[in-house]
Amino acid sequence: MKNLITRSRSLFAIVTFSVALLLGWATSSTYAAQIASSPATAYRVMQAQAAQPTVAPQRKVVVNGRTYDAYLTAATKKKQAYQYSCEFDAAWVVLKTYGFDMSVERQAEIVGVDKSGEPYYRQTKQGAVIYGGNVTTSFSGDYKKNFLARSTGAAMRKVFEHHGLKVTPVNGRAGLEAALLRGELVWIKTTVDFKAWRPATWVMPDGRSYKTVLGNDHAAVVIGFNKTGVVIRDVLGPTSTNRQRRYEYEVTWPTFLAAWGAQQYDGLAVAPPSR
Repeated sequence: MKNLITRSRSLFAIVTFSVALLLGWATSSTYAAQIASSPATAYRVMQAQAAQPTVAPQRKVVVNGRTYDAYLTAATKKKQAYQYSCEFDAAWVVLKTYGFDMSVERQAEIVGVDKSGEPYYRQTKQGAVIYGGNVTTSFSGDYKKNFLARSTGAAMRKVFEHHGLKVTPVNGRAGLEAALLRGELVWIKTTVDFKAWRPATWVMPDGRSYKTVLGNDHAAVVIGFNKTGVVIRDVLGPTSTNRQRRYEYEVTWPTFLAAWGAQQYDGLAVAPPSR
């Protein structure tokens, strides 16, 4: 009788485990189908993944009375070289920190400037549409006077690789934190002061497009973080739109991720030399 009871319990456990596996497979399959059939669901999943933190280290860093999981000392300067040269100025911060001093003009030569014409925009029923150059391979626009002038990480990485620096695309919170914990500065696209933006679609000469912002496109460098938010190095400095803007400031995670997300979570982790 005892053996019969033991065999019955074993059989029950096997059946229960099998049912659980089948239910789990069915649930995951349904979820995957929902994502495949709904771009909105897929986008929400992407946002959720981008917001996921990594495991924080045990050792903290204290700077000016503030505690951080990671904090990297970074070069700074007073103001950008030109009004709309933020991508190059943010890249300068990374390069200068690692021992390289390169002007905006020289960076532009390396990245390349699209010659198809100056970017311009039109307001349509679908929203603002910017017509410009191929910002995935070059810089588009006059960074001295065109407020639409800009580029992306895909093009800007050439500046860092020119100096033999290792570049890793970063597109979410976990990757950002991991890079900073490795001692790598992170170049990002965002909005000025991480404030609200007007959505826009950038259309390239070959018809390809991507989502961006219209009037407050910006680039900066992330140099640290804690559970509350991130530390930013921003050489834009005080301007008519913000007389109190500092060259280093903190941004809460929700605000940071929202503004970064408006630029497709465009980021580059750049490792120091000899790595």
